Amino acid sequence: MNKDWAVRGFHVLLLLAVIFGVEGARLAWLQLGFGGAQTASQSLNRNAVEQRSDELLLDSGRGRFRDRNGTLITGTTVQSLAAFPDNGHPRGMESEVKLLADSLGVEQSELDSWLKELREPEVWTKSNDHRAMNLSEQQINAAMKANLLGVSVLPYPNRYPADTTPLHAIGFISQHPNQVRQIYEHQVAEHHMSTANSIGGAGLEKSLDRWLQGVAPTTVLQVTDATRRPLAGLGLRMIAPDNPHFPLQVTTTLDLNIQHIVEKVFDRYGIHKGAAVVLDASNADILSMVSLPRLDPYHVGGEGTDVRNHALVAAPPGSVFKTVTLAAALESGVTHWGEKFHCDGHYGKYGLQCWKEGGHGDLTLEQAYAESCNVVFAGLAERMDPAWLQITAERMGLGRQIGWSSDKFLDGKPLRLLGEEEAGSIFLSKETAKDGGVRTGSGIGQRDVRVTPLQAANMAVTILHKGRVSSPRIVKEIRYADGDLMTTFPFQSDKSKYGQIEPRTAAYLMQGMLSVVESGTAKQALSGSIWPLAGKSGTAELAGKQKARNDQWFIGYGPAAGTPRYAISVLIEDQPAGLRNRGATVFGAIMDGIRLWESETLQAAERTERR
Repeated sequence: MNKDWAVRGFHVLLLLAVIFGVEGARLAWLQLGFGGAQTASQSLNRNAVEQRSDELLLDSGRGRFRDRNGTLITGTTVQSLAAFPDNGHPRGMESEVKLLADSLGVEQSELDSWLKELREPEVWTKSNDHRAMNLSEQQINAAMKANLLGVSVLPYPNRYPADTTPLHAIGFISQHPNQVRQIYEHQVAEHHMSTANSIGGAGLEKSLDRWLQGVAPTTVLQVTDATRRPLAGLGLRMIAPDNPHFPLQVTTTLDLNIQHIVEKVFDRYGIHKGAAVVLDASNADILSMVSLPRLDPYHVGGEGTDVRNHALVAAPPGSVFKTVTLAAALESGVTHWGEKFHCDGHYGKYGLQCWKEGGHGDLTLEQAYAESCNVVFAGLAERMDPAWLQITAERMGLGRQIGWSSDKFLDGKPLRLLGEEEAGSIFLSKETAKDGGVRTGSGIGQRDVRVTPLQAANMAVTILHKGRVSSPRIVKEIRYADGDLMTTFPFQSDKSKYGQIEPRTAAYLMQGMLSVVESGTAKQALSGSIWPLAGKSGTAELAGKQKARNDQWFIGYGPAAGTPRYAISVLIEDQPAGLRNRGATVFGAIMDGIRLWESETLQAAERTERR
């Protein structure tokens, strides 16, 4: 019997040894950081550090945007002043705080207050700005000399740099835990993503969010002792992901040089509401997209700002739409290029009259387009079956979303790069289109017609390409951090279900747009332009609460001689009725700015080559 107890005792001890052995192995496994799925703490070792440390998030790991030349649009790294909570310990002497405050250009009390009120690690920002201040060499030296407790100089990437105007096309990010749970339900459930993660709220930040999220953040830990005082000699510990593929690098088609040219022109002419789009005439790539009021990604919805991208909002185009009416009239056969008309200033019904008092008299179809005669184009619209206006508009890329899209992208899901783009409209319904007053109003770009500046600029490219419609790209490719290619965004054409306009029709439209500048409504505004230009102006009357207010348009391309390189649309919104249309003037200033920039760039390259 004693022997049986001995055997049983041996088995119990053996079982306990196995249990303790397994638990010991598991603990070692976790401490070495091989714990499998990511959680809030990746290992017990990390937990031990966090219990006696303060953590500053330097970089979320989110992918970054660049322009077509490789210049960063987001994530520009600056040398920032970072401070950790003092945990009740003195920072240093008052003279040292004053030394740093003086270098920052602030009162000592302001810096002292910031340091004392810290409850979480932060970087120093300018007043009412969430960007980390970029320290000068003198300020860095002052911070080093002051040697305040818990204060360091660290590299910090500002998501939206101070030297680049935030772009509506790029958008913004913000924290929305509920949306994170809805969009990334699986990742949150598997602890691969936190509901505290920022997600895209608009623009490319939103449409590409599922690729931009990254794999892990870069943080800096300040290790402290039991009294929460920084441990001497240990300094700061940086924890960064060791995956060389991230963060992803998104190369856009935007050119910040051209973007700045357009922004400066808008500032020069005091434009506070509107949009401009510059497209590469060869392939419809978006080189610049300006929208006003400006976007403030750090104060979304703030006074004087607008989160809407006005380049993607559909608005009444006015006489710019006569380009579609002319194409529809030619293709439907209700007129021909040689037809002559007479305008006495009044259409005779629907209360419609020409913008020119007394009318234009006798004029050809080309002259009617160049002079933007309402009487002639109202008549052409009423001659046609309204379906011709609808079909022709769609053939030319209007009345539908036109930006680059894919039904099945890398992950098998749909992708539209410019998700906020509105489709616009020609008629509200087939029934309303039968009304003569609606049809004539639509023929001159009023009533229910709505077009976005992006669609308007793309229509100019369509005409240059003999009727072939392109889908404007705003992203060229995505690469991994180590330079390896992840994916490209190929050029797309976007032929409507009705086909396209005839090359001969496109040629007539080009001839008409040239006449607008040479002898028509834009002659005075563009006579001194550096390049020969072509285009079409438009003034749209705003209805409803905005009576006696107009939107001013111009679309065009240049140079008009040789091979055109740029197609541009300009929209100046909410202008007093009766004010001269400045659309052509602004268009010309943008074209001149681009031409001068090209010339200066070429001269600089030649000087460099000679050296």
